[in-house]
Amino acid sequence: QVQLVESGGGLVQPGGSLRLSCAASGFTFSSYYMYWVRQAPGKGLEWVSAINTGGGSTYYADSVKGRFTISRDNAKNTLYLQMISLKHEDTAVYYCALVPDYWGQGTQVTVSS
Repeated sequence: QVQLVESGGGLVQPGGSLRLSCAASGFTFSSYYMYWVRQAPGKGLEWVSAINTGGGSTYYADSVKGRFTISRDNAKNTLYLQMISLKHEDTAVYYCALVPDYWGQGTQVTVSS
């Protein structure tokens, strides 16, 4: 069955960096667009970024553009999100998603001094 397992979250100071990973299995990873979605405390889901099958086209929410970079390694069935210049408002649970049906368990990112 489809499994998406995120890792790499944690506590980081404002201005810091993190790299999230999502290990995918149970489907042909290279055939699907992949997404990162986040949910901040007390708020709804917010789409963060997307990437096409080959990795050559990427898309970002305005709130993260220029700071986050999505990428994928189809040989390793892994999706990444490199985050730099993190802000307090980036604090959220980050989900890797095969939209709309499959989601990971999420990884917590907390930006705090």
